[in-house]
Amino acid sequence: MSTATAFEQRLRAVAQERYHDRHPFNVRMHQGELTPDELRRWIRNRFHYQRHIPVKDALILAKLETSQLRRMWLRRIQDHDGPAEGEGGIERWLRLGEAAGLDRSLLLSGDDVLPGVRLAVEGYVNFCRLRSPLEAVAASLTELSAPDIMRTRIDAFERHYRWIDADGLAYFRTRETQGRQDSREALHLVLDWARTEGEQELAVAALTFKCDVLWSLLDAIDHADAKEQT
Repeated sequence: MSTATAFEQRLRAVAQERYHDRHPFNVRMHQGELTPDELRRWIRNRFHYQRHIPVKDALILAKLETSQLRRMWLRRIQDHDGPAEGEGGIERWLRLGEAAGLDRSLLLSGDDVLPGVRLAVEGYVNFCRLRSPLEAVAASLTELSAPDIMRTRIDAFERHYRWIDADGLAYFRTRETQGRQDSREALHLVLDWARTEGEQELAVAALTFKCDVLWSLLDAIDHADAKEQT
């Protein structure tokens, strides 16, 4: 087995074994065990992460040295912010909130975002601001597992949460395709850039950190549920 192949397998193993689809909250979500209030809490707090995706991508964009790379990464910002008002992933998440009975003004205000969620998101944004292009791009490789969780999530919402209008699931449907393209492009860059053992270790650590960010975000939401039930 070549060094490059072994490195790719390590990255894929981290993305699979540490991804937040295994978190107890996501497991309960996909098994249809969340109450409407729990699901709305997740939508509100996850939106705080979603709205910062184009922010971290803009920070990564500024680190890229060629026009070709910047054009490629710019698409990620456009995917979330949209090419025009009322379009893009952030808008689709707002519509998910509305389909779940949440006013978009509540989501946009961010007033009730949990402290643990704020810290996790801020930590990820700062990571992309301060670390090398290799590490920042490697952290995005959680997208290797994203398409599968999107498919699982769509099936779970259609089966268990029928009180949410089907049009509200547009974000998940779109990310299933976008995630495959994003992960393919980012993986190519990381495999090309990380030539030495030290660089490969930095990439694996960056991806591990990102998995921890997503896990911590769900910890905050899950613990808030437990606190309210006591």
